Amino acid sequence: MLGLGEKPQAKAELIKDTTEATFMADVIETSQTIPVIVDFWATWCGPCKTLGPMLEAAVTAAGGKVKMVKVDVDQNQRIAAQLRIQSIPTVYAFWQGQPVDGFQGAVPASELKAFVDRVSALAGDGGLADAIQAAEDMLTEGAAADAAETFAAILEEEPENAVAYAGLVRANLALSNLDQAEALLSAAPPSVAKSKELDAARAQLELAKQAANAGPEAELRAAVDKDPADHQARFDLAAALLAAGNPQGAVDELLELFRRDREWNGGAAKTQLFTIFEALKPQDPIVLAGRRRLSSMIFA
Repeated sequence: MLGLGEKPQAKAELIKDTTEATFMADVIETSQTIPVIVDFWATWCGPCKTLGPMLEAAVTAAGGKVKMVKVDVDQNQRIAAQLRIQSIPTVYAFWQGQPVDGFQGAVPASELKAFVDRVSALAGDGGLADAIQAAEDMLTEGAAADAAETFAAILEEEPENAVAYAGLVRANLALSNLDQAEALLSAAPPSVAKSKELDAARAQLELAKQAANAGPEAELRAAVDKDPADHQARFDLAAALLAAGNPQGAVDELLELFRRDREWNGGAAKTQLFTIFEALKPQDPIVLAGRRRLSSMIFA
């Protein structure tokens, strides 16, 4: 499983120096499956010393969607001649064995990023969408451990994929690894930490914590039947229903509690309803109907 703070790919795997003997494997063959950016440079070239590190940083930031190969033109004159390199720095992008993009000279960081983004997009998502769907299917079918491994593998390729990151959290919740799920949420990259997918995962974690402490459903139902005004019992019954996999029943009880006393315990019923709505999918019929019923009570 993906460790916290683990890098998706080592820099050495993304960026390498090549020679005339290895150029075919490093560039032509590799570019059949992943775009390869080739930086033609020399030790005496001043602009190369500026462009090279900037290009390496942009390639590293792309998270494995593109690789970079460096060619010292003084040491590999045959390659430079075959590709008609007239001046340096020169940068070519190879995709499926062919040069498809490139530029000469130093360029601003914004143009460099745009170039790397453009090249990265050549291979599409690399099948990540299919992998994510497969992991979601595993989770739905109860194969949470397999789903966790798949989501972790996706994150190795794209560490800032919010859907996969939230999926890994949800898989850990399904495995009752609440501490690991919470640790993953705390360590989420800033770029995805506030995404709707991770907001939903946080809500699911909160509900999972509550479920671990839920009381016996039968006793709580009896308490509510005996005294419908026992708001705490009704609130606890909603938690027990959630723990039993009955979100519709939980929403019904919380809506009834809100109807009876919307200000009870600092508006706890409304807060809990929003947590449930956040945890479920936005188009879930329970969410759509629950939001409508809650709105009608609020604005009645």
